[in-house]
Amino acid sequence: MKKIKVLIVDDSALVRQVLTEIFNSDARFDVVGTAQDPYIARDKIKQLNPDVLTLDVEMPRMDGVTFLQNLMRLRPMPVVMISSLTEQGADITLQALESGAIDFVPKPKISVADGLEEYASEILDKVYAAAAVDVTSISERIIRRNSSDTIKTVDPKLSADAVLSKNAGVRQFKTTDKIIALGASTGGTEAIRDVLELMPPDAPGIVISQHIPAAFSGPFSRRMDGVSAMTVVEASDGQQILPGHVYIAPGSHHLIVERSGARYICRLNDGPPVNRHKPSVDVMFRSVAQNVGPNAIGVLLTGMGDDGARGLLELKENGAPTVIQDEKTSVVWGMPGEAAKLGAADEELPLQKISQHLVSLAKD
Repeated sequence: MKKIKVLIVDDSALVRQVLTEIFNSDARFDVVGTAQDPYIARDKIKQLNPDVLTLDVEMPRMDGVTFLQNLMRLRPMPVVMISSLTEQGADITLQALESGAIDFVPKPKISVADGLEEYASEILDKVYAAAAVDVTSISERIIRRNSSDTIKTVDPKLSADAVLSKNAGVRQFKTTDKIIALGASTGGTEAIRDVLELMPPDAPGIVISQHIPAAFSGPFSRRMDGVSAMTVVEASDGQQILPGHVYIAPGSHHLIVERSGARYICRLNDGPPVNRHKPSVDVMFRSVAQNVGPNAIGVLLTGMGDDGARGLLELKENGAPTVIQDEKTSVVWGMPGEAAKLGAADEELPLQKISQHLVSLAKD
């Protein structure tokens, strides 16, 4: 089996050492080199021709985002960012995702040995997935947008049953209010942006579960509010779901949609991770299937794994139209691909056609 050639770019010698040891522990990878700043990285990319890059966000001489922008313009390749889990780090990392990075992982906490193996599992999985991505479509998206503007036993993989019982049944209400429920993971921050940019200000209320750290969901919501005609907020407990508004799940809680009299409201649930994620798309989809039923519209975008696939099927079984992003435009066709295998999707569409289709469905 051909090994994936990795170049590690980080100004910390200790981080470079830790990441090298993590990749060398997995037979799928070969660390062909390391670099302490972007200038050295530029030369090593030419010499070593790596398949994928891990890139520190904050570095001397040139920051990671500026280097990434130059890289995607001159020599596009898969990049996974190494980010600090702070609000400032979140803003910079979201800029990196806008600039073409495939995914991000937190900077390893060298001082805390406990949890390092679980961290290793996360970075290995994400870099392996990133290496398989065709960055051509990402480069085209950036050009189009610019022209227009581990080894440790991990937590058990729980199903949505751990948070919300499927036996609760579907509540029948006489209402014409629509709710759009949207889930995404790897590549999702930019896919969500592409959808929201084209939604009209009077679109039905949209609830979103995107796999994202707690420090990132607030900054992400604010960035989406800046590009969408709809009002975009980080969801809060008990908040009413209104037309023209988008509610993004906090990175620390599951987002559940409940019915309260004649209203739909957001509920934040601090239950266990589902499919190893919190927020989980399956949990949100199940709540929407049970409380909104045929008045819902389910959407599953790009993402690694299978979270949301079974929930989308539950939406379909309860009369809601369902849509998945197609393989060609997905950064990773894991979640929508699994939904397709289950027969959960009524429509499979390229990303650029999803907004128009949702508007059409909302009018039915």
